[in-house]
Amino acid sequence: MQKNSLHITNGSELTKRLKTLQFNGTFLTWHEMLCEGPTTVTIDNDEFINTREAFLSEYYDIEYKRDTFKNELNKLNNLSQYSEINLWFEYDLFCHINLIAVISLLVQKNNSCPVKLICSGRINGEKGLKGINELKSYQLKQHYKNRVLLNATDIALAVQCWEIYNSNNHNNFKPLIVTSSSFKYITNCLKAHLKRFPDTRSGLSTLEFNILKLIKNNDIKSLHHLLGYALHYQGFYGFGDIQLKRIIDKLHPFYDVNSKKVSINRNGDLVLLHLKNAQNDIASSMVFGATNKYDFVFNKNKNELIKTF
Repeated sequence: MQKNSLHITNGSELTKRLKTLQFNGTFLTWHEMLCEGPTTVTIDNDEFINTREAFLSEYYDIEYKRDTFKNELNKLNNLSQYSEINLWFEYDLFCHINLIAVISLLVQKNNSCPVKLICSGRINGEKGLKGINELKSYQLKQHYKNRVLLNATDIALAVQCWEIYNSNNHNNFKPLIVTSSSFKYITNCLKAHLKRFPDTRSGLSTLEFNILKLIKNNDIKSLHHLLGYALHYQGFYGFGDIQLKRIIDKLHPFYDVNSKKVSINRNGDLVLLHLKNAQNDIASSMVFGATNKYDFVFNKNKNELIKTF
């Protein structure tokens, strides 16, 4: 029997596009957003699904499509039928947390097929970083042609990252930041992740702090306008509308909204000047993997997380 390729994509839009471009093989669409909420090391079981379902329902009022997720994972039950596994993910933290989870899942399934990475990011001759669906068709095909075969060390690194993510000490990511691998953007993503914890001075994550700076430094007409700015200027996070809207809503004690403008209020100014710590005003039960966001603070001078109790 002739074997075909398995394509694991970062979303349904990319899956549709690859099929339109007549990429051959089986497609598994990864719909999860594992960069937020609790997770478990082992993925293909009821504990993982129940955990994710509860989180997405509570935080985003999203109906978790259990059957859809299981049906996609069922495509991994007989990996020997594939000639290779192609992973289509982007340069940002959102995609990289999903990526390390997918690679770990393949290891849990005892995969022996070659695993190859197609990762968007910097494009020669173009400014900024490109999402995979922002690539022109010829660029997408060229990325596929230049896909990178992940070696045993790369696979082990991904598994280690997933295990650390599912631990209570994310400082263990620090040595991996300087580890050489085929993951061109993992250094940026791990740095960005550590800065998701509250800064010791402001009590805000880097992304939260930067959203307040966007309000302070720009003529923001509405919360929808602010969301557009936040999406464009979020750097390596790669968050979607619903994630950034939740963050903006949480920051409401630090800005005022009227019919014409969103503006920083006095509390916001004090936070931006590091004269007020915002943590008590916005703290929640957000979890990253197996670590509560507010159990640690990020010390910029030491470049590490410090336990808060």
